[in-house]
Amino acid sequence: MEVTSDKFIPLTQAALKDDRLQSALTQLSGRLAAGRALGVKALPEFDTLRAEARDIKNHTLQHLDLYLEKFEQQVIEQGGTVHWASSDEEAREVVLKLCRDVKAERVTKSKSMVTEEIDLVPYLEANGLQTVETDLGEYIIQLRGEKPSHIVAPAVHLSKEQVSDTFFEHHSKLGRNERIEERGGLVAEARQVLREKFLAADVGISGANFLVAETGTIVLVTNEGNAELTTGLPDTHIVVTGIEKLVPTLEDVSTFVRILARSALGADISAYTSFITGPRRTADQDGPKNFHVVLVDNGRSEMLGGDFQDMLRCIRCSACLNHCPVYLSVGGHAYGSVYSGPMGAVLTPQFANLESSRHLANASSLCGRCESVCPVMIPLPKMLRQWRNKETAEEMNSRGMRWGLRSWAWLCRHPRLYRLVMRFGNMILSRWPAQRGGFIYRLPALAGGWTEQRDLRVPESGTFSSQYRAARGKPE
Repeated sequence: MEVTSDKFIPLTQAALKDDRLQSALTQLSGRLAAGRALGVKALPEFDTLRAEARDIKNHTLQHLDLYLEKFEQQVIEQGGTVHWASSDEEAREVVLKLCRDVKAERVTKSKSMVTEEIDLVPYLEANGLQTVETDLGEYIIQLRGEKPSHIVAPAVHLSKEQVSDTFFEHHSKLGRNERIEERGGLVAEARQVLREKFLAADVGISGANFLVAETGTIVLVTNEGNAELTTGLPDTHIVVTGIEKLVPTLEDVSTFVRILARSALGADISAYTSFITGPRRTADQDGPKNFHVVLVDNGRSEMLGGDFQDMLRCIRCSACLNHCPVYLSVGGHAYGSVYSGPMGAVLTPQFANLESSRHLANASSLCGRCESVCPVMIPLPKMLRQWRNKETAEEMNSRGMRWGLRSWAWLCRHPRLYRLVMRFGNMILSRWPAQRGGFIYRLPALAGGWTEQRDLRVPESGTFSSQYRAARGKPE
């Protein structure tokens, strides 16, 4: 997976100055976080389902080899074929070969983060296949030559006017010379253009939200219906998905379906939930003749039994992004990876390398909101700290940062000196001249980075330690 995460700092600086992006992120934070809160409130057993989902995933990961074999066996019995890909390169080659085996020229693809991870579409296009994204957001950013900025809403960073300009530029080549500016009109135009692509496709490629070992079924959860047209119309359906998407039974799927849409959008359930088991049968009037599942490892098996195994529980709902103060300040493109936000900060170093993505684990206040809203209870702050530990152990961070951390650790081991330093710092900040409305808006060079893009609240009277001890009648 190619990343530009090493440019995280300049990308964040540009993002903070982008007024359109900031407006889009403000709307995103208000809409999706509020929607989740309402959706969770309407389901009293939500936390019980979260624990159940966590346990199902943990059990599956502990026995992943057995469930993978069971899934393959069931897919074969249903008339399909399973292909194993250990790397992103191998996965791309498998998909290209399957397309060439049926002499395909035109490919449609529904939304899939794994195909983004392995850079599948550019690879197919470079090898002569006309490949079209059919999810509206993915279609828009494909036209613009961009990466998704959000897992669920890949084009959330764009305004209506930018989408209008994009459609006018690209659809005029198709004989559509009228500039559309209303949302409904833009959606209708995209639908008309994509309908022709659906009907002409030789191969349809999808991801999978879940794989059911019991039956060999793939489960797709969408809101547009494009996945059903992608998987049902062409003669060949290729599923590209990660090995961690397995669940043991169909009954297990019901647990995840109830928490996925609520976590992502605040909805009771997605508009479309499709269960696909193999190619079409003799009595079926439609559906693909050929059904292939490409199971992608690409670093996942290395996570088993290690510090980051819990990350394999992730169901890509985006709840952690929607509540992360860092993501909601800089957006997804700043992360330089198809996976952004807290989950991306954990996954990207695993799928790429730590050296190129070391900034991401530090792009967190460790406030814990990501873990508190995660539908499968992934301890994201803990894993972010683990990446930070690895960065320090391999001396990838600056010498100044390492000395600063050692000094802080030393100070924390000497309580009396710590309290003295904190009292002194509290006194200085409470009297700092560059403040207004209870906030400090400028600090000198050593601490200037903090107030460059945010204000610092003026400390309360007394340190936390002094207030804590005073409340219990203990002397300082």
